[in-house]
Amino acid sequence: MNSSYRNNKKIRKSLFAGKFYPGTKAALENELTRLFSKAKGKLAGNLPLRAIISPHAGYVYSGQVAASAYHQIPEDQQFKKVFILASSHQFNFSGAAVFDAESYSTPLGEVKVDKALTRKLIKSCNLFIKYPEAHDYEHSLEVQLPFLQYIMHHDFLLVPIILGTSDPSECKEIARHLDPYFTPENLFIISTDFSHYPEYDDAIKIDLLTAEAICNNNPGKLLEEVHRVKKKSINQLVTSLCGWTSVLTLLYLTQNKNLEYKKVEYRNSGDADYYGDKEKVVGYWALAVFEKEVSFQLSEEEQQELLGKARKTIENFVNREERDDTEPPLTNGILQQKLGAFVSIYVQDELRGCIGCFAMDKTLNDLVQQMAISSACDSRFSHLESEELNQLEIEISVLTPLKKIKSIDEIKPGIHGIYIKKGAHSGTFLPQVATKTGWNTEQLLGHCSRDKAGIGWDGWKDAEISVYEAFIFRG
Repeated sequence: MNSSYRNNKKIRKSLFAGKFYPGTKAALENELTRLFSKAKGKLAGNLPLRAIISPHAGYVYSGQVAASAYHQIPEDQQFKKVFILASSHQFNFSGAAVFDAESYSTPLGEVKVDKALTRKLIKSCNLFIKYPEAHDYEHSLEVQLPFLQYIMHHDFLLVPIILGTSDPSECKEIARHLDPYFTPENLFIISTDFSHYPEYDDAIKIDLLTAEAICNNNPGKLLEEVHRVKKKSINQLVTSLCGWTSVLTLLYLTQNKNLEYKKVEYRNSGDADYYGDKEKVVGYWALAVFEKEVSFQLSEEEQQELLGKARKTIENFVNREERDDTEPPLTNGILQQKLGAFVSIYVQDELRGCIGCFAMDKTLNDLVQQMAISSACDSRFSHLESEELNQLEIEISVLTPLKKIKSIDEIKPGIHGIYIKKGAHSGTFLPQVATKTGWNTEQLLGHCSRDKAGIGWDGWKDAEISVYEAFIFRG
């Protein structure tokens, strides 16, 4: 069979339409309507959705569970990019195959690929490779697309990734390079089925344990559970999680972040109408990852107001070297409260400035505008140039009040920021630092103590330590 990737249009044709799901537009739309009519309701209200785990079997078996996963997407939440991670069933190879051509096709139409980003990934790390055959013959990614096309009511770009690795360390490295894109404006979809071929009752037990291990949001716990089940030699069990490398990669992305996994729905192939065989089954879970509630929230309008003011302030400063007077807030809400904030500036995903402070005598509205100028001329980085402004991305972290701790065991890396104070010396790390570096608690304290507060690696041991959380948004 010739590779569909190498045709002139560079469109990955639908290979599994008419096999795993209906092969015509009308029949597929009818089937999706039926499946979504049976889907579970939304579990998290208005909390932002960050990722879903969805099965990839034939729709007659796993379609209802998949629809429940996709039904968690809020109607008003728009995503710029959708990353789909699927583990290869056909080929074993190091790293992950990234599709960098025009689009994927299904009977519902074409889904455009973010070619610029996929090619950037390939250049950024040798674990991301071109391997078109991995996409041509893989069903687990393709079968997700009709659900997306049915449920998404706005344009988005697809980032399709097939993992060929079976090395956890490669999954961790892949996650590290994907982390800059694991933001609220993007959605991650992980394609996996659960247990393969045990008896019906065994599948229910195994799959629940696996789902709970995933919901712990700890890569090590998942690996332990996968190995534990494998050692038990359960009758007819081939695997407890066929896409474990894709799920593991997601866990490396979500660990130590203010996120929560929720179990949405479980079924296995023995539950399928007309086709259910309970002697040998495949298990299917729908799981969803949501942002946890923090002690305060900023509305979308408030976020956009602060981002707009920060951007305008930076542009005026860079273009005309002017420090504008702060603009007053448009509302009487949280922007008039005295809260701490940091403003981080990125150009093509590279940090070019990060300045902020804790709550003092300034309102959030005024502080963000002042910190935007400070970040634009952060002496640790090269100053912004006018021609870079169209590539500018701003991240604002609004901080909760400081809370002194008695034991470092109270620190939750990735959720808590840390603040160390000793005499006239002080230093802080935002919650994002732990996520981006992978440092544990003592490494965070050591680096912050030495590199930020200037009191030596062990200076934190007799210093005052406080924690805080951050409401983070970007645009």
